[in-house]
Amino acid sequence: VDARLDARIRARFPFEFTPAQRRVCGEIAADIGKTEPMSRLLQGDVGSGKTAVAIYAMLAAAATPVCGADGVAAAGGAGRPQRHQAAIMAPTELLARQHMATLERLLAGSETEVQLLVGGQPARQREKILERIVAGRTSLVVGTQALVFGAATFPHLGLVVIDEQHRFGVLQRATLQQGAAEPHTLVMTATPIPRTIAHAVYGDLDVSVLAAQ
Repeated sequence: VDARLDARIRARFPFEFTPAQRRVCGEIAADIGKTEPMSRLLQGDVGSGKTAVAIYAMLAAAATPVCGADGVAAAGGAGRPQRHQAAIMAPTELLARQHMATLERLLAGSETEVQLLVGGQPARQREKILERIVAGRTSLVVGTQALVFGAATFPHLGLVVIDEQHRFGVLQRATLQQGAAEPHTLVMTATPIPRTIAHAVYGDLDVSVLAAQ
């Protein structure tokens, strides 16, 4: 995430990021630039701006080209490089639809494709969405547990965001994270969790605390 990409992503938001949001976005950007997958817990009260940070991370992942072992970007449609995909899993369909509406509003006029995958969709609609995900046409996916039980297969999954992650079981989180390559993982919670307990309960996660302004 260089300065140019950072500016492009922030220009999508109709507000300035708070100092805390800028700090956490910087931590995530640094993680994405490393060779090992990110495992970060984002902790913040309701209203502190966790969703904006998560969307920043998703857009950063979706802007990153998929490269082969030789370091050359893989070709996508219309001769453009293939980009990574990002998915966010919410605990309820209502929250998933709220995230979807936010992404559609922020990405108005963009060529970035966003799809919603929830349990209440008709079977044929779900099939079409899954086809586009498998084909790599969809860059961003918003969903509920349907992301796990709907057999969504991501060929280039670069980032998984899990909202209110304590509501999902370990198996559900692990299933979404499986793929051809281990993706970066960002889990979010509004529950205050001391750093030592976070390590003991949730594993070896880096912890970012987003203070409300």
